[in-house]
Amino acid sequence: MGIFGRKRGSGAEPEGRPAEGVEDDAGEPEDQLSDTAEGPFDIADAEDDGIPRIDLGSVKVPVPDGSQVQVEMDPEAGGVRAVHVVTEQGQITVSAYAAPRTGGLWREVGTELADQLRADGAKVNIGRGQWGLELSAIVGDVALRFVGVDGPRWMLRGVIAGPQSQSAHAPEVLRAIVRHTVVDRGNSPMPVRTPLTITLPEAVAQHIAEQTEQQG
Repeated sequence: MGIFGRKRGSGAEPEGRPAEGVEDDAGEPEDQLSDTAEGPFDIADAEDDGIPRIDLGSVKVPVPDGSQVQVEMDPEAGGVRAVHVVTEQGQITVSAYAAPRTGGLWREVGTELADQLRADGAKVNIGRGQWGLELSAIVGDVALRFVGVDGPRWMLRGVIAGPQSQSAHAPEVLRAIVRHTVVDRGNSPMPVRTPLTITLPEAVAQHIAEQTEQQG
C-alpha cells in the first residue's frame, strides 16, 4: 500500500475483525481511551516517520500513492467543510473533534450514527476493529465503513465511501490512513463534539482562491 509499508513497533499490526454479521457490543467499557500505541498519534507523541501527509492544521493526514486530495468548501461559512482523500477503494474523510479526557465519545457517536443510518434506510452492521466499534453500512450502491478512535481530549473519525465491488479492501485502506494520522487538538478549552478546525496548506488555499476568482 505504498507509503503505508513502514511500521512502528514490533509484531503484526492488527487489522481488526470485519464489521459484519451479528451485532456485538457487549463488554466494552463506557469511558476508555483507545489504544493508539501504533497510531493514530497525538501531536505530542508523533515522530518523524517519513510518511507524506497533508497538513490540515488539526489533523495531518497521510496521502497514499496514486490517491488524490479533494477539498470541500462551505459556501455559507466561507471555510473548509472537509478534505477527502480519494483512493481506488473509495473516498476517505478523516475528522477530529474535541472529546472528554476519559474517552468513550466514539462509542456514543457511533451508536447515534448507526441509528441515523438505519432511520435513513441503510443496512447497518456493528463490529469490532483495532480501536473498538466499527460500522459498515450499505446505502444504495455505496458501501460505507466508519472507524473511530478516542485519543487524549480528541476523537478521530474516519469513513470510506465507495462502490460495493471494492468493499472487501476498503476497511484496510481506511484503517491504514487513520492509523498514520496525527492529531493536533491544541490547548484551548472547547465543548465536547466541537469539530477541530481544518486549515489548508498555503499552496492549496491559493490554488482554490485562484479557481474561485476565475469562476467568478
